[in-house]
Amino acid sequence: MRNLTIELDPQSTRPPYLKVADALVSAIETGRLKPGARLPGTRALARALGLNRNTVDAGYQEAMAQGWLVAEPSRGTFVAHNLPDIGLAPNAGLKAVAKPATSAKSAEPHLSFTDGAADARLLPAAVMARSFRRALVRKKALSSLGYDDARGTTALRGALMAHLVAERGLTFESHDLMVTRGSQMALFLAAQAIAVSGMAIAVENPGYPLAVAAFRAAGLKVVPIEVDEGGLSIDALEAALARNPAIRAVYVTPHHQYPTTVTMGAARRLRLVELARNTPLTILEDDYDHDYRFEGAPVLPIAARAAGEAVVYIGSLSKLLAPGIRLGYVVAAPDLVARMAMIREAIDRQGDGPLEEAVALMIADGELARHARKARRIYHARRDHLGERLAASLPEALAFEIPRGGLALWTKVIDGTDADRWSDAAARLGLSLTPAARYSIDGLAPAAFRLGYARLDEREIDRAVELMTAARLRN
Repeated sequence: MRNLTIELDPQSTRPPYLKVADALVSAIETGRLKPGARLPGTRALARALGLNRNTVDAGYQEAMAQGWLVAEPSRGTFVAHNLPDIGLAPNAGLKAVAKPATSAKSAEPHLSFTDGAADARLLPAAVMARSFRRALVRKKALSSLGYDDARGTTALRGALMAHLVAERGLTFESHDLMVTRGSQMALFLAAQAIAVSGMAIAVENPGYPLAVAAFRAAGLKVVPIEVDEGGLSIDALEAALARNPAIRAVYVTPHHQYPTTVTMGAARRLRLVELARNTPLTILEDDYDHDYRFEGAPVLPIAARAAGEAVVYIGSLSKLLAPGIRLGYVVAAPDLVARMAMIREAIDRQGDGPLEEAVALMIADGELARHARKARRIYHARRDHLGERLAASLPEALAFEIPRGGLALWTKVIDGTDADRWSDAAARLGLSLTPAARYSIDGLAPAAFRLGYARLDEREIDRAVELMTAARLRN
């Protein structure tokens, strides 16, 4: 920290060096200075405060004597590392937010079976940093620092088009594609673009709750359709269409159904396409984890089999890179993409140009494909490890099938244990479990868990299963 603004108490009668020490301690107590934070040099702080350097040095020495600071030879002065991260104290000029009382036995979950998020620790950070530098020094890419197309940079749209045509069998032009800040934005924009008054959309049940939230925010009525061992039931969808002509769209995750992970077979896919061909039905296909297919022949998206039909194809690069790198995309008819771009401009004029340019370079150089191959190997091993540990530790409690891809297991509770109480018991031990109730659209949920394993390495998986087993015994 080169600069630090502190205020000496003008009402204090203490010597100046103690005023310095008091101000530093106050900054630590209120959370402005965190444990391990580096302090500015005494010369720089003395200049900022208008004091003699020896006075500031004496203040540092006093704070060190009290245990608030430590001096590290050849490095500088730091806030003591062993202090608790106090955060903002109630007397720091802001009202403290009251937290609900918790049991003394409760533990903040520190291991989590996520919903299937990628492991940010695998991010090829050095490769991405090089791509950023290259993007920023190229004259052509400097335009990405100004206002650009709401559909995304030309470079990334072109790179994604080549990738999707070659790898997923899609046929489209670059103006049919829009880059978004994650697939969630694509879902919201698509829902806004297709919505008309009184319209309903059919959704998988159990299904993706944030998709449902996006559809409802767009004013669409949500109609749950049952999911079985083959994914979305086309029979149930046809029956719903006969009962409710307001259904004009259907949302599906056919590659690895969210949350159950099952893959929709070819027969159902063809029936769905035929249904869309003969009815005013738009298919919203969320292909959120297409890159993670570990076994068997590749399965092409519905959009690859439905050229010319009303299909909105949505994908994500966040599952490949890291959850915090918000890059998604949508492929749709050009008039629909144009409407989405207009809606986007009202809230987010454009995407992150430099990021898009950097990722375009990673695609063109083959770096993203290399990272995908590495990630697949790692996640494949983690899937198998989790399956083995669950089968060994909880064979009488959980039933599951190993999916051919995806980043999660869908485990059914078969011994009568209450899934919500099991989840609560796990949280008290430090493990976050997500029961099926979270994914229910109609409030009726099976006794099951979605165990996203991608963010846990083998050692963490071992510990998570141990905690899960212990939690069941305490339930």
